[in-house]
Amino acid sequence: MTNAMEIYQMLPKTNCKKCGKTSCMAFAVALMTRELTPDACLPLKEEPKYKDSYEKISSLFKPSEGATETGLIVHEDLCFGCGNCVVACPVNVANDPYGVGSGNAPKNTSKLILAIEEGIVKARNVDECRRFGKNKILCNGCIVTCPVEAIEFV
Repeated sequence: MTNAMEIYQMLPKTNCKKCGKTSCMAFAVALMTRELTPDACLPLKEEPKYKDSYEKISSLFKPSEGATETGLIVHEDLCFGCGNCVVACPVNVANDPYGVGSGNAPKNTSKLILAIEEGIVKARNVDECRRFGKNKILCNGCIVTCPVEAIEFV
């Protein structure tokens, strides 16, 4: 995965603020968190000398097939339903401290983000994810607990 500094190196570095950010570095960070899209940088998008950079950056941030609004992808072919991610998710814990979503009890999953269904983890209620919305943060509780790397954010 590309980091913000690598993205910054591909930007015009004019700090024009046309994207609404205070600097090109702030814009690069906004791209990484998917707050903005490459199209928000008008010099990058409109000036021919930045065409190659625009295309490269755009390809890095194109929507991934199968990803939720938060960028969450559950690779169902890898998941074997251990439930580590379900019980590690801070939002799940706050809304379901008894691990209902792990498949151990009757389901009350109205606010759960991850739940085991038919032996694999399914994403639901992604708008509740800490990586989504105005106050998003880079939470990775579900990723680091998965023993087979079946969960990723893009």
